[in-house]
Amino acid sequence: MSSFEGVLVSDPWLQSQFTQVQLRTLKSKYVSVRTQSGRVTVGDMPALFSRLKAFIDVFSENDISAMLQESTSNMDEEIDFESFLRAYLNLHGRASIKSKSSGKKLAGSSSFLKASTTTFHHNINESEKNSYVQHINKHLGEDKFLKDYLPIDPSTNALFDLIKDGVLLCKLINVAVPNTIDERAINTKKSLNPWERNENHTLCLNSAKAIGCTVVNIGTQDLVESRPHLVLGLISQIVKIQLLADVNLKNTPELVELIDDNEEVEELRNLAPEKVLLKWMNFHLKKAGYTKQVTNFSSDVKDGEAYAYLLTALAPELSTPDSLQDMDPKERANMVIEQAEKLECSKYLTPSDIVEGSANLNLAFVAEIFQHRNGLTATDTTKVSYAEMMEDDDQTSREERCFRLWINSLGIPTHCNNVFEDVRNGWILLEVLDKVSPGSVNWKLATKPPIKMPFRKVENCNQVIQIGKDMHFSLVNVAGNDIVQGNKKLIIAYLWQLMRFSMLQLLRNLRSHSSEGKEITDADILQWANEKVKKSGKTSQMESFKDKNLATGVFFLELLSAVEPRVVNWEVCRAGETDEDKKMNATYIISVARKLGCSIFLLPEDIMEVNQKMILILTASIMYWSLHRKHGGGYHAYAAPTTAPEEHAEEVADEDVATDETEETS
Repeated sequence: MSSFEGVLVSDPWLQSQFTQVQLRTLKSKYVSVRTQSGRVTVGDMPALFSRLKAFIDVFSENDISAMLQESTSNMDEEIDFESFLRAYLNLHGRASIKSKSSGKKLAGSSSFLKASTTTFHHNINESEKNSYVQHINKHLGEDKFLKDYLPIDPSTNALFDLIKDGVLLCKLINVAVPNTIDERAINTKKSLNPWERNENHTLCLNSAKAIGCTVVNIGTQDLVESRPHLVLGLISQIVKIQLLADVNLKNTPELVELIDDNEEVEELRNLAPEKVLLKWMNFHLKKAGYTKQVTNFSSDVKDGEAYAYLLTALAPELSTPDSLQDMDPKERANMVIEQAEKLECSKYLTPSDIVEGSANLNLAFVAEIFQHRNGLTATDTTKVSYAEMMEDDDQTSREERCFRLWINSLGIPTHCNNVFEDVRNGWILLEVLDKVSPGSVNWKLATKPPIKMPFRKVENCNQVIQIGKDMHFSLVNVAGNDIVQGNKKLIIAYLWQLMRFSMLQLLRNLRSHSSEGKEITDADILQWANEKVKKSGKTSQMESFKDKNLATGVFFLELLSAVEPRVVNWEVCRAGETDEDKKMNATYIISVARKLGCSIFLLPEDIMEVNQKMILILTASIMYWSLHRKHGGGYHAYAAPTTAPEEHAEEVADEDVATDETEETS
């Protein structure tokens, strides 16, 4: 196997600011100081940073010391590696500004660390912005808090100003997936301080991950600054999730009409919503006599013909022969939109958007048509019954959802639509393993999809099993073929152990300098939680992660209050004596944990039913946040400056030949 071992950072945004070459170099500097002194303090950084190539001609040791003292007067304060990296980014931002003003090029400056020159290169799609503003005005116009700020004028940048306090995006997430965020956890004062705004943005990003958004390269600072291209990208994902919510067999069983026999039910069930929407569209187009196949929401619909045929099939009473005749694409597109409006479809796009092939807006448009008139009847009760029978039980469905969202939150190249189907060729699991344990996968022995030869899938999955055994997973009598065959019980068991390994590894790495890398056990997490609550003056304790008393939610409310006293509003908490009280507490607990910074994917039912696995992950996540902050990781003093670097789109592909930009000068 490869001997390369990457440097992992728990904050995905922070990880994205550096190449592995830079991370390894900075890590070696950090470890060197820690080895000599036993710890790294703020006071150690001026001497260290002043010798780095990036700062040597820009700042003196005294300059760096003075800048650090702007954030903290305690130079003896211990910091962890992530705070060290944030301090580096902060100084680099200032160095870039100083060098630019003096007309000098910053030494050791890479393309992706020049925020001042890259931030303004992102053009935003005004048509998309206008559509999303209309969507927000429509769905949040009556919100008690936001109604004072809505409607937003799409011709201005008022949207980006409103984003800055974090409330709008939190509310929009709840529109897309109701009850994702407990609104009691949102800071909704008219005037929020920076800490409260940051909490809202943290809650937003962790909740966005929990509904399936990809937020790997978006940080709270991006939302504080309301970077237009990142904000619109996030809004686009949230709106898409809302519009596609019913494009599945569970919510629209009539979709079985798209298939010919029961054998295709599983295939349809595992398709991504966008693929189902295309299948639905082509189903009606074929019936209407349209001979082409639509494979995307861009070039294939630019001439408007597919839309004309689709609306003729779905609403013949509104269609006119003219829409199918030869005419200018712009004219046809205009007629299509007029017909869609008669179906009361929201106007997500203009004729120009159709002609120009705007993929996001065309997808939204088709989804809107589907919601208002899908043209399906599903008279074949046999196929409907079979589809319902194929649905997983509630517990299995919840676990599949949790692991799918966790996998997608890691930022691996391949998106997971359905865990039980997508892991069967082994590739996604290998990507996850390489993310969780860099260097563990031998990619020379792996085969990338599409995989035609069945034995190649088995080879991938055999490597997955072997790596699991190397990580000391419990895999007795388990073989790669069990994954290939889609054994749901074994897949869930493997993913649970992988998620647990990842969480415990984060905790172990965080405590490594103070406990000599001692392994973290479930018992350590349990003991920490109980001691934390006890020290806060509360009396509740948990006997184990399956303690039925946890269902009330009181223990976790007290634990969250113990790690951050001001974050729990006890006035809105319940005693947990009734099922309604338990649900209210559980919903609040999840939102408060995400507001602190915990990336968790459990549901209120997992707390109410005391799901042992999810209870362990919740407790471990709170523990990680608490220890991370204790070691300086959560301290805002070392956050990136307002000229925060862009994600490195131009990262050097071959790390072995990349220039070490943080190398000390001789």
